[in-house]
Amino acid sequence: MIQIHAMDINIFNTFTGRKEPFKTIHDNSVGLYVCGVTVYDHCHIGHARSAIVFDVIVRYLLEKGYKVTSVKNFTDIDDKIIKRSVEEGISWKEVSEKYIASFYEDMDSLNILRPTYEPRATEHIDEMIGLVETLLKNGNAYIMDGDVYFSIESFKGYGELSKRSLDEMLAGARVDINEKKKNPLDFALWKSSKEGEPWWDAPFGRGRPGWHIECSVMSTKYLGNPFDIHGGGKDLIFPHHENERAQTEAATGKKFVNYWIHNGFVNIEKEKMSKSLGNILLIKDFIREYHPEALRLFFLSNHYRSPVDYNEKSIDDSNSALYRLYHTIERADELERQKKTEQMVFSEADDVKQRFYEAMDDDFNTALALSCIFELSRILNRLIDIQDEGNLPFIAYTKSTILHLCHILGILNDEWHIYDEHEKTRHLTRTNLSLSDLNRAIEERAEARKNRDFKRADSIREMLLSKGILLQDTPRGTEWRIKK
Repeated sequence: MIQIHAMDINIFNTFTGRKEPFKTIHDNSVGLYVCGVTVYDHCHIGHARSAIVFDVIVRYLLEKGYKVTSVKNFTDIDDKIIKRSVEEGISWKEVSEKYIASFYEDMDSLNILRPTYEPRATEHIDEMIGLVETLLKNGNAYIMDGDVYFSIESFKGYGELSKRSLDEMLAGARVDINEKKKNPLDFALWKSSKEGEPWWDAPFGRGRPGWHIECSVMSTKYLGNPFDIHGGGKDLIFPHHENERAQTEAATGKKFVNYWIHNGFVNIEKEKMSKSLGNILLIKDFIREYHPEALRLFFLSNHYRSPVDYNEKSIDDSNSALYRLYHTIERADELERQKKTEQMVFSEADDVKQRFYEAMDDDFNTALALSCIFELSRILNRLIDIQDEGNLPFIAYTKSTILHLCHILGILNDEWHIYDEHEKTRHLTRTNLSLSDLNRAIEERAEARKNRDFKRADSIREMLLSKGILLQDTPRGTEWRIKK
């Protein structure tokens, strides 16, 4: 059996730009913070990628024997939330509650483990005010027309995380050069209250926190300072994470985070996903057409740091691959139902399993890890096809190995009959074919065969096959499954 060692993971650290051996601050314990969503709308597949990437990282760290304390926040007060409250005619609190509920629906559908802590920004206003006061006292911040800004010139390490030039930072921050700030890159720690907007009292005036200050407070409150891993999408490196690091280290005089991990972008048909292009794909819309695990499989088939291009073919390929995995497990289950057997260690399966762990140890290379799972699936199908009763213990072991590794990646969680039923329903929806139309076609084919009109029967079979529906004539009658 494979021995899983807890201290052999290498992680690509955005800050240093290289892979580094993973060493925790506290023995066998990991503190991980991932920037959450601003709750003013439903989640899209870009949110899904980040959630899936860090979910698998947490699952793998747990597999390796670490105790993981994970934190993901909710930004529940923001300009976008206030704007949405006006548009929908409800309070900003109602907006945030509505979309937090929507967030949970989406994450649960994707089988995302709940973090240890899920703090909300509005629950930590006092701590944010305290951090702003410290920065003002240290000379890292200043007040301008009721707003409080962080002075980037007061922190000599500014820009080290994103490694951008001044011009690149100015473009990335989308700053207004006419703002009354000492430096165009200075960012808001506290925004003075405006008519009709929510506010909190602070020594420097009524207002609400800036976006960046939230994560500094919530991460260090629950994980300490420093902590092990800070994660998020590449779009957050600048300005959000750059600003987080600057204000935290300026206030504490200590290193903020040991490892920075960032997942790549999601494009749609080779174009950047954006509301201006109208190509935002919501998670809710995706799972109406496909099993949620198909999206997970699609993202994990690419290294987390690489950009991915979402397109119909790639999703269909992932969906088909998922079906084949489920069907392979069902074939093994069917054999076990016929004759119960004990597992026996199978060295060929163990060799592939070892390569799975090696891939995951190498900066969570899920693409290579998945190839190991599909190799195990081919081995299992080969064992089943041989139809040798002596292989049953090896079949049982290989099947359990596949399931264990798949669960680390968060897939193959359904029972076959549940998965198959739902996938058939989704397939009929995708092909614009109703169940009644399908049953009618099957009945017509049966009648044609009864009348020895085999040409008509074959044409019906071919018509259904063109829609990805494979008919199987059994002693129980004609049954159908999806052709993958």
